[in-house]
Amino acid sequence: MASCTAVKIFGKSTFFPRLWRGQLLALSLAEEATLRDPMGIWCSPYFQDTSNDGDMPPTAAAVAVGAHLLGFSDEILLHILSHVPSTDLVLNVRRTCRKLAVLCLDKSLTHTVLLQKDYEASEDKVKQLVKEIGREIQQLNMAGCYWLSGATIEHVARCRSLVKVNLSGCHLTSLRLSKMLSALQHLRSLAIDVSPGFDAGQLSGECKATLSRVRELKQTLYTPSYGVVPCCTSLEKLLLYFEILDRTREGAILSGQLMVGQSNVPHYQNLRVFYARLAPGYINQEVVRLYLAVLSDRTPENLHAFLISVPGSFAESGATKNLLDSMARNVALDALQLPKSWLNGSSLLQHMKFNNPFYFSFSRCTLSGGHLIQRVIDGAKELRSLASLNLSGCVHCLSPDSLLRKAEDDIDSGILETLVASCRNLRHLNLSAAHHHSSEGPGRHLCQLLARLRHLRSLSLPVCSVADSAPRSDRVPAMHAVPRGFGKKVRIGVQSCPNPFSGQAGPQPSSVFWSLLKNVPFLERLELIGSNFSSAMPRNEPAIRNSLPPCSRAQNVGDSEVAAIGQLAFLRHLTLAQLPSILTGSGLVSIGLQCQQLQSLSLANLGMMGKVVYMSALSDMLKHCKRLKDLRLEQPYFSANAQFFQALSQCSALQRLCLVSRSGTLQPEAVLAFMARCLHVVVCHMFTGESLATCKSLQQSLLRSFQAERPALNVVIFPLLHEGLTNVIRDVPMVHLDEITLFKSRVAEEPPNLWW
Repeated sequence: MASCTAVKIFGKSTFFPRLWRGQLLALSLAEEATLRDPMGIWCSPYFQDTSNDGDMPPTAAAVAVGAHLLGFSDEILLHILSHVPSTDLVLNVRRTCRKLAVLCLDKSLTHTVLLQKDYEASEDKVKQLVKEIGREIQQLNMAGCYWLSGATIEHVARCRSLVKVNLSGCHLTSLRLSKMLSALQHLRSLAIDVSPGFDAGQLSGECKATLSRVRELKQTLYTPSYGVVPCCTSLEKLLLYFEILDRTREGAILSGQLMVGQSNVPHYQNLRVFYARLAPGYINQEVVRLYLAVLSDRTPENLHAFLISVPGSFAESGATKNLLDSMARNVALDALQLPKSWLNGSSLLQHMKFNNPFYFSFSRCTLSGGHLIQRVIDGAKELRSLASLNLSGCVHCLSPDSLLRKAEDDIDSGILETLVASCRNLRHLNLSAAHHHSSEGPGRHLCQLLARLRHLRSLSLPVCSVADSAPRSDRVPAMHAVPRGFGKKVRIGVQSCPNPFSGQAGPQPSSVFWSLLKNVPFLERLELIGSNFSSAMPRNEPAIRNSLPPCSRAQNVGDSEVAAIGQLAFLRHLTLAQLPSILTGSGLVSIGLQCQQLQSLSLANLGMMGKVVYMSALSDMLKHCKRLKDLRLEQPYFSANAQFFQALSQCSALQRLCLVSRSGTLQPEAVLAFMARCLHVVVCHMFTGESLATCKSLQQSLLRSFQAERPALNVVIFPLLHEGLTNVIRDVPMVHLDEITLFKSRVAEEPPNLWW
């Protein structure tokens, strides 16, 4: 390694041949510039091809005048170019000089094209991209490109070498899908939406021939239908997302009986992975039963992952009982997730066989710690293969007996210790939506035990679980100590005065939470969510007007604990919800300063309800978040004023903003000025206490001002407590609704690498 230099590029350490100092400086500048303007840096003078053949390294004189970046090796340049959007790469960067013209068409860059979240990919750009490199593309991800017309999506048919394509969220009719798939004879992996009006009878013979060779299918259903599943006779992986609403826009009630007469013979004989995720609503449960009926007749011999994610209850039927019995007898699973009603009070886990499990989800189940150890871990069996474990909402999973324990009782640290010792390679762990209180005693705290999981990359915990066992005498509950009155103006960019109630402002080395984060330094996603937290805007229901009070132990978690998160240099995604003892928000500033990789931030109900006490600290934090792309803020009585938007404008990479505030206010002029300054913002969702007239006027102004130059722009401004909210939500593109508009825990939500 003596002849190599470790360089951190885009947050990852990469080893390259030894670079001289000028190149290191230039490489660092290229990284930062590419993050801010992925295309502009390549059109700068640094990339003018001044050498004769374009391959000669720059001279010392060239370094002195600007560190000529084209002097880097092809390996380094290709690595940097891989972070440039494909449309800019092919249509702009390639035309800057001879050397880049060759590099931009390298197979490593054209083999896989990602248009997902390339919000600047207009209709013309996509058509031109396909025209120029369509023959080279083998994998194409256009998921969530809702702004592209069906006529543009149809150009995918020119990419005749495609093996894998993701068209989820794209507008496609049955006829267009048929025409496109008829030309893709090499296709083996497909993701599509099935919308109202889909007719499998319109699929041509050539299209069905292509589908018969597809091995992986992801299908999102917006209408009761089998979609293209019956045509896919070679399926090995089937992912189904049920997003069917119980009623049509006109108010008509939907029924699974609409599927009667459709081809209903799915071919599951080669199936290895079956995954179904249901949105709330009885119709989704009715339709998934029809898909499961075939599985109950004959369980695939090679099935190794069976996952069904259902909100609420999902009654077990005779067919599903037969299916589970057959699975227990005939297959050994590597991944399992079942509805809570199928597991509660059942001995099913005792009879299930597992091979090398990598994912378990028992979300919302009444699984006790004793059953978890005995039936899942098989005593103290070592599960080195287990990478992801979801125990969210399992209020009894860390106690020996679920019948005798109250939700607020202390956990049995012995159960957690056994779990940690057996699953030492866990990378994703979700313990949210439960009260996991630790008893006193050295080494017995939940945080101290979790600190042994050195491979963790994502972690979700209830707020009360990170509190020290004994309440700290220097902490005064937030309800008794408010640093400033409601409505008092704050100065942007000025540090708040130290809070006299919270003691030390920074992270405290004696804190168990501080020690936990010190021992898992490579965390990329962290969630601290109050045990009783529920978002004011649930799915397919009216907004929630009242919320449950936070757990009493959560009063011991405040600004100093939040400041401890600043240790996580690799943190990309952060969620903080229902922390009542946030008094000034000073810990947020530490996060902004030190977590330079932060890309998404979700804050909800911090401090006292009815008083936004952390505005000054949030403003200071935002000016340091240069890579922040997504911000979701849910806070009652929040004032989205000029001061807030001025601070937010400093997040130069911001793309999506969602504000949810019961009785909150906004200033239309400030919103318009913010959108004019932040050129990359394409999602602006605001649900406040403003009148319907004010919301409609602002929404129309935003669309009129920015829609033409931002093709992916999605604006929803609407009163949070209005009865029409549900109908408005249904029009939000699924990619935004699922990722930012609705609040949910995302740690171990799905198995790692489930799809793309």
